[in-house]
Amino acid sequence: MYKIPVSVLVVIHTPDRQVLLLERADAPGYWQSVTGSQDAGETLTETAIREVGEETGLDAMQFALTDWRQQNRFEIFERWRHRYEPGVTHNTEHVFGLLTPHPVPVTLSPREHLNYLWLPAAEAADQCFSWSNAAAIRRLLA
Repeated sequence: MYKIPVSVLVVIHTPDRQVLLLERADAPGYWQSVTGSQDAGETLTETAIREVGEETGLDAMQFALTDWRQQNRFEIFERWRHRYEPGVTHNTEHVFGLLTPHPVPVTLSPREHLNYLWLPAAEAADQCFSWSNAAAIRRLLA
């Protein structure tokens, strides 16, 4: 089954702007926030809640989840296009924030991520491989 080219990006952060980053299992050295494609019939908020749970073990409903009302459209990396219907080259990403009171421990899904870090926002933005992820994190500094 192909992925839908609509996704969420969830920047998990603390009030003092510590940001959670995850290292991709399928691309070691690639760090990012929680991301994931929308499933058929899901709202974007439901996608964000599901992806946070799958990727970190956190229950997003226990924290402050906010739709930042920001969208990014970008070309899907060639290495990941096989996951989408033939001819699909672009994705629309919807940005959310998840505020935790402090850096909380997470439980990674080993098939998706190798490691996690909590970093100050500026460092986290610099560590991201995705321009849209880096830009979302930098919004915390504005």
